[in-house]
Amino acid sequence: MNICILGAGGWGTALGILLHNNKHSVTLWEYNKEYSHTLDEFRENFYFLPKVKIPKKIRITNDIEFAVDKKDLVLISTPTQYIRNVIDLIKNIDLRNRIIVSVSKGIENSTLLPVSGIFLDVFTKIKKKNIVVLSGPSHAEEVARQIPTAVVASSEDMSKAAVIQKAFSNKFFRVYSSDDVIGVEMGGALKNIIALAAGISDGAGFGDNTKAAIMTRGITEITRLGVRLGAHEHTFYGLSGIGDLIVTCNSKLSRNRFVGEEIGKGRKLKDILAEMKMVAEGVSTTESTHELAKKINVELPIIEQVHKVLFHGNNPHKATKILMTRNLKTEH
Repeated sequence: MNICILGAGGWGTALGILLHNNKHSVTLWEYNKEYSHTLDEFRENFYFLPKVKIPKKIRITNDIEFAVDKKDLVLISTPTQYIRNVIDLIKNIDLRNRIIVSVSKGIENSTLLPVSGIFLDVFTKIKKKNIVVLSGPSHAEEVARQIPTAVVASSEDMSKAAVIQKAFSNKFFRVYSSDDVIGVEMGGALKNIIALAAGISDGAGFGDNTKAAIMTRGITEITRLGVRLGAHEHTFYGLSGIGDLIVTCNSKLSRNRFVGEEIGKGRKLKDILAEMKMVAEGVSTTESTHELAKKINVELPIIEQVHKVLFHGNNPHKATKILMTRNLKTEH
């Protein structure tokens, strides 16, 4: 296939290398012109995926129209809050016969839309069935090193999901398929908030018992919101739900867990974010989810406390006490 990737962060770069190794023709678009030249010259993503060589046959460009032109598949890997500005640059290009793939995980702050919703809002002529969401427990650093990884490709049109399965799968990267787009998106987005909570727990000095409780009750909250939005409950017990939650809450590679841990140690959010080159999607997703839960009247106790700790300066120990002393109830 002839594929373009919009967004040369760690994940976009890792997937570009994977797709190239799968014998596809890959063009990688980087928004910063100077850094685009750096990537092209040195063939290494020093900021986001250091010590991994980018094959010479991968075209790297700052010209987005050139990147998208005559491509079978357009993959968007930019952080969620920047996606609208990026794809607005190509909204007049006819994409009706292309497959559009999202590998970003978040909910837009201004509209409360998942990434597929942003696509439909900007690309008014494309069909929903041409959108595929690829998600699951998949750190870019490990995929680039060819560590065995399994993810899920979701589309309303299972034939489109099957195309992505075939395009991406190889001996170290296995892709399953699903028709539950909203479930896969919500699992990928909301687990970042629970990873923040898990990190806060680590930073505050709590133990394995606490983190296990956060993860288990966290997937319950993710499922509750997702089902209300039309997702299938079983999706959240698959790769894009509990699978992604496990890796993001426990891994040292997780940016969201790291931010939470630093918050738990008493640092200020603005100071932590100022030091980071990569984006921790869970921070903005916490804002979006807080507003979305209010809008559709869904109770999300853990996510609500994460919001208060991040944006209102609440003490993590106080937040934990509030959660532990809520009215007692049955588990299910």
